[in-house]
Amino acid sequence: QVQLVESGGGSVQAGGSLRLSCAASGVTFSRYAMGWFRQAPGKERECVAAISRSGINSYYADYMKGRFTISRDNARNTVYLQMNSLKPEDTAGYYCAAVRGYSGSNTYTGAKDYDYWGQGTQVTVSS
Repeated sequence: QVQLVESGGGSVQAGGSLRLSCAASGVTFSRYAMGWFRQAPGKERECVAAISRSGINSYYADYMKGRFTISRDNARNTVYLQMNSLKPEDTAGYYCAAVRGYSGSNTYTGAKDYDYWGQGTQVTVSS
């Protein structure tokens, strides 16, 4: 049974930082490309960042570049999202997702691309 469990969310002031973690179980983690998505109330789920199964390639939404960093540790079955310079508009539920990657270098940015989802962790940024 595949499980993705996010942690690290919370409340911070604008300009602060958080590091989200997503621990995977029930999968051969190194075979899966991973993504971080977020969803704010009344808005569609959007891809924040994605990383290939090997970690060699990553994708960032344009407005995230320079502030967020996605990384993975295949030995620990964990993917991370380091978030710096947080803004109130970053407030959302953050979800990690996994998809079987048939190439070591592909990243996936569509929610429909992903097979498995975590339960989410809330990030609230106050001004």
